[in-house]
Order: sequence, then C-alpha cells, then structure tokens
Amino acid sequence: MAKERGNKLIANNKKAYFDYFIEEKYEAGIALAGTEVKSVRQGHCSIKESFISIDKGEIYIYRMNISPYEKGNIFNKDPLRTRKLLLHKYEINKLMGAQQVKGYAIVPLKVYIRDGLVKMEIGLAKGKKLYDKRQDIAKKDVKRENEREFKIRNL
Repeated sequence: MAKERGNKLIANNKKAYFDYFIEEKYEAGIALAGTEVKSVRQGHCSIKESFISIDKGEIYIYRMNISPYEKGNIFNKDPLRTRKLLLHKYEINKLMGAQQVKGYAIVPLKVYIRDGLVKMEIGLAKGKKLYDKRQDIAKKDVKRENEREFKIRNL
C-alpha cells in the first residue's frame, strides 16, 4: 500500500488554546499497535481529556482514547492505555527543564497523519487566568461582529 501524501487531521484539542498560552509547538510520533493505527486512520481518536507527562527521561501521553478496531478481535489494546511519544532526547530535556523551572505544562494539541505516519502536535503551555479567558472571548465577539458588518456592507 502506497503512503499517503499530505496531512489528514484526526483529532483537535480546541480547549487547550482556550485554557493555555501556547509558547512552543513540537511534532512527536506515537508508539501504537497495528490495530490502533487502523482505528486512528478511520478517525476514532480523542485527546480531549488526555495529558502528557515525562517519566525517567521518556515522554508519555495518558488517557488518550483510541477506540478498538472493529475487525481487530484479540489484537485490540486497551483504549485508554498509556502511550509513548517519540521525540529527540534534546527536545525532551528542553521540555523537562521548562516544565520544572518555569511552571509550564505540556499539552496535546492535535493528532494527524503525515505521509502515512501518525503524529501528534504537542505544546509547551502556560495556564491562563480567568481574566485572560474573558479577554479572548471579548476579542472573538468583536471579530465576529466586524465580519458581520463587513458582510452586510458588501451586499
């Protein structure tokens, strides 16, 4: 089977952009079993309640839900199992240092397929305060109103 070209978005974590300021983004591979890859290709993946942690120099994602593959029978894995993320050592060290020293969090942003491989975009993030969230909502409302006015004027 030939590898696909381009990106295909599987799962997106919109809540992360609302709750955090994303400082840096990284692309990581995910260590998956065969039936999990088939299930992800069908779009059965969710990262809404997942989180990322570093343990003994390796980075893992917890509570990422990949539904069992229908035709996988005995080869299916636990949908919520812990999965290893594949990053370079220097990237893991950089993330670990920022997480410990500056109080940042590592959050999953999206899961996609690039050139036939399942990838995850993760972000080094700093939590927003309540007033920051209110400012974001106000900016979105103003932008939406401006677009409506522009649309009405052009008719």
